[in-house]
Amino acid sequence: MAGLFRRRDRGAGGGGRDLTGFAHEGIVFVGDIHRRWDHVARGLAALARPPEAVVLLGDMECTEPLDRLAAPILQTGAELHWIFGNHDYDGGPEMWANLAEPALNPATTAGALHGRVREIAGVRIAGLGGTFRPRVWHPPNPPRIRRRADLAADLATLGPGWSAESTAALAHSLSVMAIWPEDVEALAGQRADVLVTHEAPTSHPSGVAVLEDLARAMGARLVVHGHHHIGYRAEAADGLRVLGVGAAWGVSLAGSPRWPGEPERWLGRAPAGWSFSP
Repeated sequence: MAGLFRRRDRGAGGGGRDLTGFAHEGIVFVGDIHRRWDHVARGLAALARPPEAVVLLGDMECTEPLDRLAAPILQTGAELHWIFGNHDYDGGPEMWANLAEPALNPATTAGALHGRVREIAGVRIAGLGGTFRPRVWHPPNPPRIRRRADLAADLATLGPGWSAESTAALAHSLSVMAIWPEDVEALAGQRADVLVTHEAPTSHPSGVAVLEDLARAMGARLVVHGHHHIGYRAEAADGLRVLGVGAAWGVSLAGSPRWPGEPERWLGRAPAGWSFSP
């Protein structure tokens, strides 16, 4: 991690906005949908009033363009924002295009949150999609490759068993799906109240410290993540909070469920340095 973040007074307790004054029910974070849009449609229909904004935390697995799949959200008038997860490329370039290709998704392309900070319902929310891939970066080890511009040279070292076609497929997959140091560094130079990620910080036993370090560098008070299909609330000693969101569950900014999704996995004890709350 050395060198990724400039040293600033931007810790969770050092300048980030207190989120208690915001309308906690105005934003709904939705965990890994995995094609179960029926949970989302039922959940929205059961709400007394629609949210101002919905943020998808990745792993939608778009078998059709997101514009069509997300129609139950768009029809409410809510803003839609999204990051991608590790399964959003399971169907190859076609599945990725269904999520991210502007020509297929004129209504939802503007909501792409990866590598950006957007003011959503009055809250500055930053997005970091994807997962750590060993070819690029496998924390706590230092990055192998920092920039996409250097990927072609690295892949040129693959053995003779790699065809041009398979090398090109790997290059595209890594360029769009991996967590890249250059994206983390770019976000670290910005300010946010909330950081949404697919991967988890170390509040989850399988989490990665780079993510809470990034949140602190940005002055964020809260990290919201998917990926592990478990809903929980955690807090670090310095006040940084984390919300894990279960698969297809809708959860408010305060961490209260807005609707249920898939059965949740077991989490276990809080890792060192974190405490769980109900």
